[in-house]
Order: sequence, then structure tokens, then C-alpha cells
Amino acid sequence: MDASREVVLDTETTGLDPGAGHKVVEIGCIELVNCLPTERRFHAYVNPGRPMPPEALEVHGLTDEFLAGKPTFAEVADAFAAFVDGARLVIHNAGFDIAFLNAELAACGRPPLAADRVVDTLELAQARHPFGPNSLDALCRRYGIDNSARTLHGALLDCALLAEVYLELVGGRQPGLGLDLAAGGAGGAAWQPLPPRPSPLPARLSEAEIAAHASFVATLGEGAIWLRFASDGGARVARD
Repeated sequence: MDASREVVLDTETTGLDPGAGHKVVEIGCIELVNCLPTERRFHAYVNPGRPMPPEALEVHGLTDEFLAGKPTFAEVADAFAAFVDGARLVIHNAGFDIAFLNAELAACGRPPLAADRVVDTLELAQARHPFGPNSLDALCRRYGIDNSARTLHGALLDCALLAEVYLELVGGRQPGLGLDLAAGGAGGAAWQPLPPRPSPLPARLSEAEIAAHASFVATLGEGAIWLRFASDGGARVARD
């Protein structure tokens, strides 16, 4: 797998559970190289071969009439597989999309997409922003990404927004400058803290300044924070 090549991926579906017979109706993919979008795209509307539930229609607006003349998943599977081949997949709430895609791939005799090639941006966002919210819209607001065109969900539009969000999650406009301390950073060596100085630096305060500070601290009473946390100079004088 080419570590520099990734594909941002999103789907729209007829419902929430492929096990209940729900199907993929749209696939969108945008290629990234070194976390930045290229001009390569994959996009397909898919005829699900079943009616569109009203609640799903409200989400993406894809009607039965619009999808009736579109290819089936089996008819776009070769092109889809070729586009994502060898790439890491960047998906928001990846478990949802992977479950649907693997159900569709199994139905046409193709191998599943492996979990170890997927980056879930929802998990990245939850680790970075544990108090949320971490929906795609919320992350666009957090990072100042214009999502005003997202009046309905659309796979390719959502991919474009997620590509921008992903770049922010991995370090902003200069992802290569981020330091992964656990992995040893950009140079590959394990990070180590600097050792303490063998002797402290000499104080820069004059005796008059230390005395003035001590006098001030003495007026704050026994509960003054300086008495607990200051380790030199005025605080020590104040205790004496």
C-alpha cells in the first residue's frame, strides 16, 4: 500500500442497516496524496433495486425516479475497486460505510475492504476533541470550513468537506511538521525530555525586590497561593 496515497470516501444509502436489506445509492471518492486532494475523483449513483424510504429521502434527496436509470452496484464495482486499490481509506464514522460497501461487495462476489486500511476521522476527532460535537458539520464549524452548500447530504460534497477536515485533524496545512512523539517524531528517534540543570540559574531579583514581594505576600494571609507554590525568594521570606 502506498502510504502517501489515501482516498476520502463517503456513501449514501437507503437506510441504516445493510442486514435489513438497505443498499448503497451513491459513492463518492476523492484521492489524496500526502494529505492533499488531487484532481482524481470517483463518483457514482447506484440503483438500489428497492424503494427509497421517506426518512432516507429527507437526508439525501435521491428519489426512486432519479435512481431508476442508474447502474447497479455490481456494474460500478470494477471501477470503484480500481480507484481505491492500494489506498488507505479516510471515512467519517467508517463502520457505517464499510458495513454497506462490504455487503455490496460480497453480493457481487468481491473481497471485502479490510478494516486495517481504514482511517476513521470520527475516532480522530473524538480523540482530539473529546467533548465534541464531532459530526462533519460540527467539525466544519470548528475549523472554519464553508459547508453552506451542504443543504442535503451528498457523497462527493461530503468527501470534499471531509478532505479539508482530515487535513486539520492531522496537523493543519503543514501536516508534515506534526511531531508524533510516540513514534519518535519526524527524525525517527524516541523523544526524551531534557535533563534538569545541574545547578539553578542565579536569581535575577534584587534583595530589595525580594523583600518588597515578601511584604506584599504577608498581607494576603495564610491561604495565599504564593505560600504554597512559590519556591524561592519572597515566599520563603514571608514564611520566616
